[in-house]
Formats: sequence, structure tokens, C-alpha cells
Amino acid sequence: MIIRILSALLLFWMLGFAWFAIALPQPMDGEKTDAIVVLTGGAKRIDRGLEALENKWAPKMLISGVDREVKTAELAAEYGKPVRLFDCCIDLGFDAVDTRSNGGETAKWIAENDYKSIRLVTTDWHMRRARYEIEHVLPDDITVRPDAVRSEPTLETLFLEYHKYLLSLAAGTANI
Repeated sequence: MIIRILSALLLFWMLGFAWFAIALPQPMDGEKTDAIVVLTGGAKRIDRGLEALENKWAPKMLISGVDREVKTAELAAEYGKPVRLFDCCIDLGFDAVDTRSNGGETAKWIAENDYKSIRLVTTDWHMRRARYEIEHVLPDDITVRPDAVRSEPTLETLFLEYHKYLLSLAAGTANI
């Protein structure tokens, strides 16, 4: 009996990993939202957020998890954008240090601005956990639309992220 239970758990874990690795979230179309939230930490994430902002898919953007030493003018120069775009339309979040704290920083920003829908921008392999962490701390009436940045993750990246995702689900279920 124990062998069957362990075998079923192993099969469930393997099928879950296969789904996680094969069916990565995709970029979102031009659908409009109230705001854009970009999580730092991966290539092309800020680029995708800027693209969405410039295409007027949303009027405001939060970049969550920015290093405290980053200055607005430096960021604007790095991405070849005018400082006035950052001054009018982009808020920098300096409090988040990981995906879980991105959730808290994002929830606070959404509440302060009374947004009802956001376009979440992060890398495809990171999207499920990031979305879960953010939705877990938001009120039910806020819509989070995933806008994944395509990547070519290694098997190691997918393996580690799958387990982080499972741990996030377990922690959320246990209210930890």
C-alpha cells in the first residue's frame, strides 16, 4: 500500500514537472490594464514593461525590487528612455528583495493607486510563482494578467523553480 502511494506521488510530481516545463506562460497581447508591474531579476523584463507602457497598454508602471543605489536618471539612460517618462509614468520599488516581497510591494502600490488590473511582467519560467505570490496578497477584485518574457531556461532552472513554486503553494496553503 505504501509503495502504491509513493508511486502515485512520484507520478503526480513528474507529471506536474512536465506540465511546468512544457507549458510555460506566454507573452500577453495588447490588452489594456490599469497598470504594469515588472519584477526585476531577469533579462528583458524591464524592456517588455517599457514596450507595454509606450504602446499605452497601461498608463503607469511599477518596477519592483530595484536596488537602492539605482537612480532614475541612470535607469533611463541604460534603457535609452527620457527621464520624463520615468518621472511621469514609472515608480521604482526599492523594498522587495525576493519574489515573496515583490508581492507585498506590489499590493501596497496597487492599494495606494486604487488599480483594479495589472499586467505582470516577469520571465516565463518565473511567472507562475510570481503570479501566485502577488495574487496571494491582493484582494480578490484585482485582476493579474500574466505577460511572460520568453526565455530558454535550462533544465536546472526549471527544476529549481518548480520546487520553489510547490513550496510557495504549500506555504500559502498553510498561511506561512
